[in-house]
Amino acid sequence: MSGKKGNQKNSKAQPAPPYFNYKPMKEKNAISPKVSNHPTEPDLTIAPTAVKVPVVLAETVVQVDLNPTIKFPEPVLEIKAINKNLKVTQCRLLLPTNKLFITGFVRKNIQYATPRYGTKDAVISNIRSLTVDVPFKAVTEVDYINKPKFAFSPQSQKSSYFMKSKLGDGFASKDHLLSADLSQFDQFSGEEFNELPYCELISSHFFEYDEALDRKMGKVYDEKGKSIDAPFEEGTFTEIEEKMVVEIKLKVLQKQQVKVKPDKHC
Repeated sequence: MSGKKGNQKNSKAQPAPPYFNYKPMKEKNAISPKVSNHPTEPDLTIAPTAVKVPVVLAETVVQVDLNPTIKFPEPVLEIKAINKNLKVTQCRLLLPTNKLFITGFVRKNIQYATPRYGTKDAVISNIRSLTVDVPFKAVTEVDYINKPKFAFSPQSQKSSYFMKSKLGDGFASKDHLLSADLSQFDQFSGEEFNELPYCELISSHFFEYDEALDRKMGKVYDEKGKSIDAPFEEGTFTEIEEKMVVEIKLKVLQKQQVKVKPDKHC
C-alpha cells in the first residue's frame, strides 16, 4: 500500500509540460518601421536574342446555353439569392484544326426560404441553401491572331540494300540471285514534340431566368411536407427550370520562340 501511495505522490509532483507555461511575445507597436531601399540596374541581354514566351493564339467569347431542372429537398416559399461561379475543367485546342473543346460546370449556391409555421396573416420560414453543379460541354472554332506552331512526325521510310548471292543446285554456275538483303531491317522514323496550347479565363457573365414548375397559389407546405396555414397569395414549390446563357471570355496561348530586338535607348 505504501508503494502505491508513493507512486501517486511522485506522479502529482511531476512538472507540467513546458508548453503549458508558454507565454507568447507581445509586440509593443503594431506599426512596421520604415526602412530604406535603393534601385539597382537589372542584368539585361542587350543584343538581339530569341526568347520562349507565351504567345496569344486567339482571344474569344464563347456562349454556352444551359437548361437544367433543379429539385429542392424541401418546399420552397421563395428564392432569396443565387450565387454563381464558373469552373472550367478542360480547355483544349485540337491541332492542327482550330476547334476548341471546353468542359466545365457552373457552381450555383441557392439561398431560399422554407416555411416552418404559418397563419392566415404570416409565414415564419427558415433560410436554407442548396449548392449544385450544372455541367456543360462545348466545341467552337476560334479565329487565330497568331498561328500555332505545329509539326507532324516524319513519315516512316524503309530502305534495303542490294545483295548478290549464289544459287543452289539446278542453276548455272555463272548465275546469281540478285535481291534485297532480307537479313536486316533499315528504317528512317522520328518524333516531333509540340508545345501544348492552353487557356486562361478572362471573365464570365451569366444571364438566367428561373421558373417554378409546381407552385400553386394558396398551397403552402412546411419543411416536413405538411400543409400549413398561410396568406392566400403564398405558395411553395420543389422544382425550378432554369434557362441560362453563360458567356466565357478566354485566351488561347502557346509557348513559342520569339525574336526580340533591343530598345534603341539601351
